[in-house]
Amino acid sequence: MKRIYSVLVENRSGVLCKVAGLFSRRCFNIDSLAVGETDDPEVSCMTIVSSGDERTIEQIEKQLNKKLDVIKVKTFDENKSISRELMLIKIKYNRNNRRDIMENCDIMKAQIVDMSKNMMIIQICDVPERIQLFIKMLQSISIVEVARTGTLALSKCIDF
Repeated sequence: MKRIYSVLVENRSGVLCKVAGLFSRRCFNIDSLAVGETDDPEVSCMTIVSSGDERTIEQIEKQLNKKLDVIKVKTFDENKSISRELMLIKIKYNRNNRRDIMENCDIMKAQIVDMSKNMMIIQICDVPERIQLFIKMLQSISIVEVARTGTLALSKCIDF
């Protein structure tokens, strides 16, 4: 069972270390972690994806709420939230596979953002499952390097 936690924290040094320490001390796994400043420079938002059984998921939320630097913890149900991940992938290409790469980019709505004589960097922003699918589509080509942001999420807009 996976859960997405959006954790608002005070934007101070050491806070990330404390939160990561909470996970490691209790042997909870972090599947994905993304941290960034919010519209308020004194507050950061950590988006943490973790997995475990029902008890583990509940424990993570309780432990996060106990931390002094934590302002608010929200959990997201995958059906009631929008999540995205950004990936940059550098690949080697040649004349024979360039057309296939471009077709894969069109299908997956990815963009070529840099290119040289035999390498290109492709950017894709999508749900983690489609990012993984895109990597599989490109595995027959020589992947040089991959950088992923981790999952970001917000609850869906609800009209009353």
